[in-house]
Amino acid sequence: MRIERVGLKTACVILLFGLVTGFQMSLSKPSRAALHTLHSYGDSLEEEYASARRDFLHTLAASFAFVTGLQSLPEPTGAAVGALPEFQDTNAIIQGITVNVADKPQQDAMISFLVNGFDFKVLRKRIANSVEETWLGFGPEQLSIPEDFEIPVSSFAGYGGHASICVRYDSQTTAPLYRVGDNAPGDNIAFLQVGVPGYRISQMVAAGGNILDAYGLVNVVSPCGLPMRGIVGISPDPIMLLAINCENMKESAAFYERLGFVEQDYPFSRPSKGTTIFEPDKPKNAVYMAPSPNCMGVLLLQNKGRKKTTPNPAFNSLNIVYTPAGESVSSEDMVLKDLSGLSIRFQPVDDFSKEEKMTR
Repeated sequence: MRIERVGLKTACVILLFGLVTGFQMSLSKPSRAALHTLHSYGDSLEEEYASARRDFLHTLAASFAFVTGLQSLPEPTGAAVGALPEFQDTNAIIQGITVNVADKPQQDAMISFLVNGFDFKVLRKRIANSVEETWLGFGPEQLSIPEDFEIPVSSFAGYGGHASICVRYDSQTTAPLYRVGDNAPGDNIAFLQVGVPGYRISQMVAAGGNILDAYGLVNVVSPCGLPMRGIVGISPDPIMLLAINCENMKESAAFYERLGFVEQDYPFSRPSKGTTIFEPDKPKNAVYMAPSPNCMGVLLLQNKGRKKTTPNPAFNSLNIVYTPAGESVSSEDMVLKDLSGLSIRFQPVDDFSKEEKMTR
């Protein structure tokens, strides 16, 4: 087991114990040196992953040549993604997802659903021509330690590197993507999983969420049509993973491996680690992968009967931020689809950092 996983999970147990017993506890941040120890890799532990990570853009280029006909991409680099200690050993992370909404009322409903149902916070906004985007999450997205983050005073929620959900509204959209109250449109997205200290089912329903079940945890279709799973627990970043239904799970795993993803330890937000109804274990034969153990990942699930998946129109993209060598590549052209029809968007880290800072 990795050093940083032990440290984070121990912190989770301490926090969760405080919640269960009724004590109000706060997690003090360790020193900068301790953070580096918790989140950095030792040389011996790095060897098994180094090759795949350093080859990220080589394999990315091969995938683009196959899928979109692109002839060349920048050479890969061994540089880190940003300045956070957690991402010093990787050149790519999953930064979050983007979802589509059909109209202004659905945009407002989706934001209300996330904020009031799961305690998301609005992080930033942008309006460009007919497109309005709102990013929500549980802490700063910036890939550096925020200036106002003070060790050991600040909480982990004030630290950088959090994932986000971008709610995208295009006023020129005419066709409805999802009708509130229906089941999720399409089945390639199983669910987006969040681990939060608490959630409010009444507020989810008030915003137009369709509760599928709420026994131990909650499965709900959000007002935009994105299926979500909420677990009461403590996670370093509450946006934990995106579960994807696959027609052929092994082939999908090989696809993501070619993009530099690595099979990782399955994340848990409760100390029971999958032994109770409140947080199930990883499904049998499922594969959890991510380009780094310190960012959100994808959970690949075998679709029943190897049935062909149907893309969910409410899901816009899985967003990956990476460090290229040399000049940055325009992110507009760096989009491909996986074997389940899920769009994956690649954005150079410098472009992401400029965009994130300008839209706060």
